[in-house]
Amino acid sequence: MDAKPVIQLEGIDKIYQTGEVAVKAVRGVSLTVKPGEFAAVMGASGSGKSTLMNLIGCLDRPTAGRYLLDGEDVGALSKSELSRVRNQRLGFVFQGFNLLSRTSALENVELPLLYSPHGHGRRELRRRSLAALAQVGLADRAEHYPSQLSGGQQQRVAIARALVNEPALLLADEPTGNLDTRTSLEIMAIFQELNRKGMTILMVTHEPDIARYCLREITMRDGQVISDQAVPDRLDAAVELAKTRKPEDAP
Repeated sequence: MDAKPVIQLEGIDKIYQTGEVAVKAVRGVSLTVKPGEFAAVMGASGSGKSTLMNLIGCLDRPTAGRYLLDGEDVGALSKSELSRVRNQRLGFVFQGFNLLSRTSALENVELPLLYSPHGHGRRELRRRSLAALAQVGLADRAEHYPSQLSGGQQQRVAIARALVNEPALLLADEPTGNLDTRTSLEIMAIFQELNRKGMTILMVTHEPDIARYCLREITMRDGQVISDQAVPDRLDAAVELAKTRKPEDAP
């Protein structure tokens, strides 16, 4: 039997009212993402990809259509229930990192746990946060502040924060947009390793070169999905990263 989809969109519309003008940002999108997929949502500015990501991330509600997350109809949920879904079942990674500047890497990662209804004790908060930092190779930077970290390290902290509640779905919005090529490869290698371990990932990007590290490319234009295909020649970010290393980088 096929696994239940993580994401199931059925005829999703999103209309924004600007004065007397109705702007249809998303038009009749139907889409399914199964467990373990790593999909890129692509498109030019204004294509609707970020609006679609906001809808999938329960940051906004569709004007029409139905959205099932792990089989649950999120359109029927209250604001407090949506907040719980965002905290417990979704992980978010943004282009701008969104770290608190006056708190350590460890404390930034702990934040989602503080809003968890499970009431984790101090020792459990630290254990889970250190484990999440270890997943992205930053356990030795736990006490560093964002200003003491490179852009790539800050993005790794943001990924650890997204992982700490063990979400069903990781949403990444232009996660390499502020990074150089080599650092972008480091981040994509982390995503690929998470995906190999079973994490479902949906990533918004406008960069075709970055999308080739995913398993699937979904292209949008004018609020509609115009192409949805598997990536036949997926690149391995770790292999590509190794090609960029210089002799002095060797341990």
